[in-house]
Amino acid sequence: MKFGKEFTSQMVPEWQEAYMDYVFLKTRLKEIHGFKQRARPPATPGGLKRKLTLYRAFSGLVHRHNHPTSPSSPDIEEQPILVNSVDRNGSRSYETTFLMQADDGAEYELVFFRRLDDEFNKVNKFYKSKVEEVTKEAEILNKQMDALIAFRIKVENPQGWSWEDRSGEITRLASDVAASTAALAASTPAGARASRRAEHMEVIEEGPSRHEESDEDKEEIVQVQKPVNNDLKGRKPAPLQILNRVKINNTLETPRSTIKGFLNVPKQTELKFNRENLKKVEGQLKLAFVAFYQKLRLHKSFSFLNTLAFSKIMKKYDKITSRNATKSYMNMVDNSYLGSSDEVTKLMERVEATFIKHFANSNRSKGMSVLRPKARKQRHRITFFTGFFAGCTFALLIALILIARARDIMGEEGRIQYMETMFPLYSLFGFIVLHMLMYAANVYLWRRYRVNYAFIFGFKQGSELGYREVLLVSFGIAVLALTSVLSNLDMEMDPKTKDYEAFTEIIPLILVVIMFIILFLPFNILYRSSRLFFLTCSFHCICAPLYKVTLPDFFLADQLTSQVQALRSLESYICYYGWGDFRHRRNTCNTSDVFNTFSFIVAVIPYWSRLLQCMRRLFEEKSPEQGHNGLKYFITIVALCLRTAYSLNKGLSWKVLAVIFSVAAAIFSTYWDLVHDWGLLHQKSKNRWLRDKLLIPNKSVYFGAMVLNVVLRFAWLQSVFNFNLFDLHKQTLVTIVASLEIIRRGMWNFFRIENEHLNNVGKYRAFKSVPLPFNYDEDEDKEE
Repeated sequence: MKFGKEFTSQMVPEWQEAYMDYVFLKTRLKEIHGFKQRARPPATPGGLKRKLTLYRAFSGLVHRHNHPTSPSSPDIEEQPILVNSVDRNGSRSYETTFLMQADDGAEYELVFFRRLDDEFNKVNKFYKSKVEEVTKEAEILNKQMDALIAFRIKVENPQGWSWEDRSGEITRLASDVAASTAALAASTPAGARASRRAEHMEVIEEGPSRHEESDEDKEEIVQVQKPVNNDLKGRKPAPLQILNRVKINNTLETPRSTIKGFLNVPKQTELKFNRENLKKVEGQLKLAFVAFYQKLRLHKSFSFLNTLAFSKIMKKYDKITSRNATKSYMNMVDNSYLGSSDEVTKLMERVEATFIKHFANSNRSKGMSVLRPKARKQRHRITFFTGFFAGCTFALLIALILIARARDIMGEEGRIQYMETMFPLYSLFGFIVLHMLMYAANVYLWRRYRVNYAFIFGFKQGSELGYREVLLVSFGIAVLALTSVLSNLDMEMDPKTKDYEAFTEIIPLILVVIMFIILFLPFNILYRSSRLFFLTCSFHCICAPLYKVTLPDFFLADQLTSQVQALRSLESYICYYGWGDFRHRRNTCNTSDVFNTFSFIVAVIPYWSRLLQCMRRLFEEKSPEQGHNGLKYFITIVALCLRTAYSLNKGLSWKVLAVIFSVAAAIFSTYWDLVHDWGLLHQKSKNRWLRDKLLIPNKSVYFGAMVLNVVLRFAWLQSVFNFNLFDLHKQTLVTIVASLEIIRRGMWNFFRIENEHLNNVGKYRAFKSVPLPFNYDEDEDKEE
């Protein structure tokens, strides 16, 4: 793989604009190379060139110069560039002076170095700002560790410790406090770090991130530790005083906490010193340290990749121009903050030592396996079974079509009865499989265009499903569903089993029960983390206003709004099997007032959940946009209820009301899709009528998606005007319209997450905030 592609593949997606623009600089080099090619004199014929070399002066068998010029110290007049640092607006930047301006084509090289300096100053400034951010976050974690150690002491001995009896134990705990304090001092001046080397050395010794130590270091550690122990004998450390200025953070959102917050009930922030709370605090800090360590790894990768990119581009420049500018420029890069700063490396060492000691019981292999989880391997058996189930699915579909035509099933008298009883039951699996296929396509496209969907959804690292895994699950469900359909038809046609109507009718129910058992299976098989994530988000949607709204929650609720017909199929299962109609192969559900009433309720549930989520965000964020979004869902609820009422009552007034509200809801929803969810239709953007940043280079894809979204948004017209072009059954038309809505939702998913990703890129937002267990009283800190 070429370096340009490797460089792009290893970028932090949200920071891609802060990296060196390698492609643009290569373009400038191509211009220089093109000029050199045009200005090159005609090549000398090979024979003449060889003949001319025979008349050159003989250089001798030995060197005639006793003191050749060292390549490491060339004459300044022979250097093509001179790099200087200048101060601009209180910040240091670098400028390159091109010394060969008299040469032909120098203007191309001047442009190259000017842009190269701009790129380097951009990268250097960004890296410095990010290191300052992690340094501040490190100071916060330092305070959290101080509070944790004090909390641990209090839990171990609530009555207090005797200094005479437990001096050795307190010495150990005091060294822990010193270690955690020193772990985050990398940003202090060099002199201050030298004065605190004792604390630093102690941590490095405990955390085996350094496998080799010199004898001088060991002697220094011994000499440093002795005064610490002697000093402890003279005074009693008091880390417990920290607990007087610390309160507990109740970060866990529960329905109970939401109701208390709505009623203005004061939160319980007092510290309760028990092992249960200690375990919770340690768990939260463990997650915080893991997230912080991942940040440091990305910062280190950012520095390394950009330094390597500048080295590569300068070597290309030297190769094209036959100059020797790489060494001068890379000396500047190595001496800059990007190349010389070691704050991130030191912080990583301190975090490793602290995490291994306090959260891994001094087990290095265990601690590092948590801090540096192994990348998920692509297993060949997943690809194999995906292809196997896909082949089985297509084979079963062809078999089903051939059997239906050969036996003229659709022309028999029982066709209408089958379409009203069994078809709604089996259509549930079709909706699920189609939605999963669309999601697999989304995952493939997100990965192709480097959309960090795992970060956006908040998946645990390494637990997100790739498109192969999603296809495996979807084709597996399709195989089960088609097998049950064919077995049902075969039992219907076989005279020996035709009388077992009750058993043949119960096959779809068995399949649904199997799927629910797999979904709620507590064992660590069949993608348990993904199933748990789905169930958690589903529960949050059901209890919409009682949980803080996150992107996975409202994204899943949006998916459910496109699965209204699937929810009605579940309602049909309850009615058909619960009321015993399956024994007589009759469907009396449509004649039941209870069933018709629940048809309204079931269809409204997903939209009602989104409406409550919008109200929750309006209450918390005070954003008018959430109010407008909630109004959109309210109008959609009214339109859906009116269309359902028209399908049951068939009156002119119901039809007029259904058309009016459905048109209003469709126009409102289409506008919201294009402008707010996709971020398009900006007239003054760089890409007219789109947006400034696009991931897909072909702009026609966006215009085609907008047109298709508008068309599919009005697919509900069939349910009002009863279009029937091919004399299809009513259930078939309903299924087609529902499938079109699922396809529209799959298309909406890609552009919605693309827009979210670009918003994160614009704000360089590459990390999730992790809640911390303790909250310091800042007022008391200031008074002290």
